[in-house]
Amino acid sequence: MYEHILFDQSDGVATITLNRPEVLNAYIPAMGEEVVNALAKVRDDDAVRAVILTGTGRGFCAGVDLEFMKKNPPGPDSKIGSEDFIRKMPLDLAEFPKPVIVAMNGHAIGVGVTMALPCDIRIAAEGIKIGATFTKLGILPGLGSTHLLPKIVGLAKALELVCTARVIRAEEALEIGLVNKVVPADKLMDEAREMASLIAACNPAAVAIAKRALHFGANSTLAEAMQNEQAMGEELRAKNPRQFS
Repeated sequence: MYEHILFDQSDGVATITLNRPEVLNAYIPAMGEEVVNALAKVRDDDAVRAVILTGTGRGFCAGVDLEFMKKNPPGPDSKIGSEDFIRKMPLDLAEFPKPVIVAMNGHAIGVGVTMALPCDIRIAAEGIKIGATFTKLGILPGLGSTHLLPKIVGLAKALELVCTARVIRAEEALEIGLVNKVVPADKLMDEAREMASLIAACNPAAVAIAKRALHFGANSTLAEAMQNEQAMGEELRAKNPRQFS
């Protein structure tokens, strides 16, 4: 069904794997659209309770495919920038009802970083390189990263990473909160699947509403968050009446 990604679904977990290993999973619009399609496929599938996004080979994603860019330079006819992956996916993930775990199996550069930021949990293999290297190319980071990166690591650190285009190791990414965990490469998928299994074992309505509540609370006052908790608690009780009978 897909040309540039692999898709697997089992035990309540969907796994989307970037599959262009010969170029370290460098990004092209067709690959992005397949990711969007796979996410849409599982969004309302009650059999799926968590999603893992990872890559094949030595890289998670080495950034935009430069050979593709040479053949499709920026301009009115360029395919890069108009696809749903770039324009909509971060917004869709903010409202996605199932937690999305990124398992960074290898280096994550450029869009390899920005595609991970809208996801919920990030796990990295030991020693991999992570870099928002956009300013070296004379471009701005996208996919909502100018909002998400400062929110995750703080404004000062975000400015440092973007304005210097410095590439860091997974261990430093853990220290600044860019990733949740760093594990040996041979344990990465086991760790991601274990976390996904823990999510899958929870009440799916509660997980979906808790995710929405946390996103709301992170951008609101304490009073607003508490008021929202009451409203969403009522919504959850309506979805799970037997839990409270």
